[in-house]
Amino acid sequence: MDYKPTPTVVPATPFDVSADAQALRAAMKGLGTDEEEIINLLAARTNSQRQQIKAQFETEFGRDLVDDLKSELGGKLEEVIVALMTPPVEYLCKQLHEAMAGMGTDEETLVEILCTKTNEEMQEIVAAYEAKYDRPLAEQMCSETSGHFRRLLTLIVTGVRDAVGSVDAAQAREDAEALYAAGEAKLGTDEEVFNRIMSHSSFAQLRLIFEEYKQLSGQTIEQAIKHEMDGGLHDAMIAIVECVQSPAAFFANRLNAAIDGAGTNDAALIRIIVSRSEIDLGTIKDEFERIYDRTLYSAVVSETSGDYKNALTALLGGH
Repeated sequence: MDYKPTPTVVPATPFDVSADAQALRAAMKGLGTDEEEIINLLAARTNSQRQQIKAQFETEFGRDLVDDLKSELGGKLEEVIVALMTPPVEYLCKQLHEAMAGMGTDEETLVEILCTKTNEEMQEIVAAYEAKYDRPLAEQMCSETSGHFRRLLTLIVTGVRDAVGSVDAAQAREDAEALYAAGEAKLGTDEEVFNRIMSHSSFAQLRLIFEEYKQLSGQTIEQAIKHEMDGGLHDAMIAIVECVQSPAAFFANRLNAAIDGAGTNDAALIRIIVSRSEIDLGTIKDEFERIYDRTLYSAVVSETSGDYKNALTALLGGH
């Protein structure tokens, strides 16, 4: 199954950076703020175009666009707009840092960001994190997590995963047998074997391993993980499995969890919609509708309101 990522935010053409900078200045100048103009303009530009607008804004008006936006906007709308104005890798670094700051650790966010990345993406995040916070990501993560969960995340962060697309059918058979021997075939579980295979193999290779596993054991790798593991390690393993099979389904499930039940997990809603908008949010929308039999658009509309709702739906690109 080849994954076809469809974004909802694509480069604006034609793109007039000076006109955009002036429109944003006009939307914030004088009494009142034209939130609609700000939302419609920024949601219809890519991050790289927004960075050009920010530079132009400074050149033309001698002002910091992000500071101006922060002083004019508030609440959840401000969170969305500031997220849109942050370069993608830096944005994920901020989210990781926040997940580990203060009391307790937001393991769900760590899993969502770290377990879904290729090695190449991981290296960018690791470099940017250390540059921004002057502390290696792996080191901070080690102090915030424990046990086999910590070991798995450390392997992922240190970048041991094979290059994108590398596959070896014979090795897949061998690894499937090793997983079976480490889990279902024995009393207790050898988590180290699961950690090694789940963190080293490319996603394409893992897909082969999971197919081999099913043929070998008669049940899916998810069933095995559910039987054998719990807590953060279980969640991280399932996240990797879901991302190998369909990243869009993984994020659709995460979005549903963010809006299902009492209260809305706005942080997760904003993070996923913003960070996937230029990658595969179109595909995620299709998957969400297929799995939950309602559109993501209608789900977001029912859970949010005002300018915050308008900003998210603008990024979703209509119904």
